[in-house]
Amino acid sequence: MPTPDQILDGLHAIANRWTLLAMVWHVYFALLLLALWFARRPSRRHTAALLTLPLLCVSVLAWGEANPFNGVVFLVGALALAACARRLPAERVAPGPRWTRMAGLLVIGFGWGYPHFLEAASPLAYLYAAPTGLVPCPTLAIVIGVTLLEDGLGSRLWSGMVSGLGLSYGLFGGLYLGVVLDWGLVVGALLLIARLLTRGS
Repeated sequence: MPTPDQILDGLHAIANRWTLLAMVWHVYFALLLLALWFARRPSRRHTAALLTLPLLCVSVLAWGEANPFNGVVFLVGALALAACARRLPAERVAPGPRWTRMAGLLVIGFGWGYPHFLEAASPLAYLYAAPTGLVPCPTLAIVIGVTLLEDGLGSRLWSGMVSGLGLSYGLFGGLYLGVVLDWGLVVGALLLIARLLTRGS
C-alpha cells in the first residue's frame, strides 16, 4: 500500500495532467443527465453500463500513476458492476421519490465540481475540469448520485455494490488520506444505503 503522501501526489498528478479528459467526462455525464431528465429515458441496463465506464477510466489512470490498489479495486468494481448491469431488465429507468431525487442532485453536484487536487486559475474551472472520471471520490459521487436520482436503477444488488464502494472510498479518503471533502462521499453512500433499506424488495 502506498503512503498517504504518495497516493495524494498521484491523484494530484492525474487531476492536473488529464484536465482535457476531465472535460470530456463532464460532457459525457451532462449528456447522460439530459437523457435521463428530458429525452427518451434509457433502459436500466444501458444506464448501468454507461455508469461503469468512468470507473474503468479511474482504474487505467491509477495504473499509469503506479497506484495498483486503486487500479485493481476500480477494475474489479467496474467488472462486477458491468456483470450486474447485464442482468438488469430492459425497462426504462424511473425516478425515485422526491427526497432521493434531491439527494441525487446534491451528490452529483458534489462530484461535478469536486475542487480537491485540481490547480485551477479560476473557481469556474471546477465546473468543467474537476477530476470527475479521473480519480475515485468525485467519480463515485456522480455514480451514486445518478443511482439515487433513478431510485437505485431498480436493483438492490447494484445499489449495494455502488454504496459499498462509495462508503469504503469515502472513509479511506477521510480517515487515511485526511481529505475532508471525502466525507461528502460517505454521506452520499449512506443516503443510498438508507434508500436501499427502505425500498424493500
